[in-house]
Amino acid sequence: MKEKIYTGKKNGMSVMLLTIALLLLGVAAVIVGAVMLEKGTSTVFGGILLTIGIVICIVGWIPFCGLKVLKPQEALVLTLFGDYKGTIREAGFYFVNPFCTSFNPAAATKLAQSADATTQKAVAGVQLATDGVAISEGSGSKKISLKAMTLNNGVQKINDCLGNPVQIGIAVIWKVTDTAKAVFDVDNYKEYLSLQCDSALRNIVRMYPYDVAVNVDTTGDGIADEGSLRGSSEVVAERIKQEIQSKVTTAGLEIIEARITYLAYAPEIASVMLQRQQASAIIDARKMIVDGAVGMVEMALDKLNEKQLVELDEERKAAMVSNLLVVLCGNHDAQPVVNSGSLY
Repeated sequence: MKEKIYTGKKNGMSVMLLTIALLLLGVAAVIVGAVMLEKGTSTVFGGILLTIGIVICIVGWIPFCGLKVLKPQEALVLTLFGDYKGTIREAGFYFVNPFCTSFNPAAATKLAQSADATTQKAVAGVQLATDGVAISEGSGSKKISLKAMTLNNGVQKINDCLGNPVQIGIAVIWKVTDTAKAVFDVDNYKEYLSLQCDSALRNIVRMYPYDVAVNVDTTGDGIADEGSLRGSSEVVAERIKQEIQSKVTTAGLEIIEARITYLAYAPEIASVMLQRQQASAIIDARKMIVDGAVGMVEMALDKLNEKQLVELDEERKAAMVSNLLVVLCGNHDAQPVVNSGSLY
């Protein structure tokens, strides 16, 4: 379905004033006709006047149904007996065919703006259907917002490429670009968007490990890389955006931005993974300490030989190296034992 822009004039104010004047004229005709019939001055003319006034009062309100008011960044899709007539996109006060109806199947659907909407809690008049989508029992406005809107689809539990369950949430900024596709090509474009966000998030997250892992190809080029959910969040978010956009183009939607708002290991493995990270950090720190200690020991021996302060055989050198490494690599300060005797 291709969008057609409504080109009618903004004559809503003039039509409204004329309709009010016509209704007042009809009321006056009813009153004058009733008075003439009661007094019997001119029964024929009074009856005609009364009839015309009643007809005007009965049908005179119909033009009010054709009055439409639009604010900036709003659109209204008009149909006449099931036929698509066009979309009003420009703000103003319009008069359209009174028998035209506004069509928006997603009018009662409200997208969640925070993760609180994912709690399966029923509030007065609202029923939560899927994560991030609330369906109101009321009819809602038939106008379509053209503003940039935010969808926070809540936190989901997904297995990464190594099979570790992670919890991840995204926020998607989107807007409607083609109103005809949005209301006619899909049943409910807001629910459709929410579903595609869930699907795209799962498809992309399954390609990445939570943290950098060896022999993992995240780009699909057959070469292992250092991509990860934690370290490559910008790249992951861009791929999620492209994945969602490829699915929602048919619904006339544009994805402006996608961002990861929450990322953590699932609670059942969080403590184990924390211990693993701590162990990895300790090992890296120890490697750095040992490298520094070996360099300092080497420098100390070179200085002693250079200045010829003392001559040490291989056995004493080994003992000195051992003592220095214990002092430099230990977690606590060393408690020295002073030898006041000979060196040997």
